[in-house]
Amino acid sequence: MKTVKVVAAVICDSIKDKKRIFATARGYGDFKGLWEFPGGKIEQGETPERALVREINEELDTTVQVYDLIDTIEYDYPTFHLSMDCFWCEVLEGKLTLKEAQQSKWLTKSTIFDVQWLPADITLIEKIKELMSD
Repeated sequence: MKTVKVVAAVICDSIKDKKRIFATARGYGDFKGLWEFPGGKIEQGETPERALVREINEELDTTVQVYDLIDTIEYDYPTFHLSMDCFWCEVLEGKLTLKEAQQSKWLTKSTIFDVQWLPADITLIEKIKELMSD
């Protein structure tokens, strides 16, 4: 099975407090309408952090600061294996403008399960919830 290496940004309102996180609903493909953390594929020769800065700029027209790795999710979809490095991020400049996703939301600890997450992303939600402030 082919392995696809990707990065995901768990963009928070404040790296110190982490009261809200940013999520997007896919605007295309088999999982259209399901929620995820923005990001994308790591290109040849890129570090995960560099790939994340590039992907967020492409998808959301925003520059982010990449902080700590939260976890690496390993998930088997029917046609490929996903290896996803998930990092805490904070907006450095720009306004989060949706270029590919169909919608977005800022979620809190109490609303984090109000959206239908992609299968790989849901495996990270409990861990993120524990690290968020009320």
